[in-house]
Amino acid sequence: MLSHMSDDDLRVRPGLVIPRAELSWRFSRSSGPGGQGVNTTDSRVELSWDVANTAALPDALRERALRRLANRLVDGVLTIDSSLHRSQLLNRRDAEARLVALVVDAVAPPPRPRRPTKPSRGAVERRLESKSRRAQLKRHRRRPDE
Repeated sequence: MLSHMSDDDLRVRPGLVIPRAELSWRFSRSSGPGGQGVNTTDSRVELSWDVANTAALPDALRERALRRLANRLVDGVLTIDSSLHRSQLLNRRDAEARLVALVVDAVAPPPRPRRPTKPSRGAVERRLESKSRRAQLKRHRRRPDE
């Protein structure tokens, strides 16, 4: 996989690279800051990557990514848009960085299962003692006739 990597491919992590050829870009006019330039420059960026049909991910990682990104995918395609900056170049970099962050989270191995533990006998006794002290305090606040 790394042997045919070019300099402009997106490095997700060591051994995992998204080829530029798999990314598709769309540009449009952005709202927000920019004055008169907003009406003339296509600074808003939409970056799309076909997760379902990518050759960059092994089958196991692709399945994990599809499962974890399911609510963000449309027909297996992940789309990120950025109009944070006034310049198209900065928006492109922002979209790429967000794509990399999403993919890193999506292909990360699942966390180790939690091993259930029991509170120690001392902790249980301290909790019960605290409860009885509190109950005693509340009992003393009552009127004597109750």
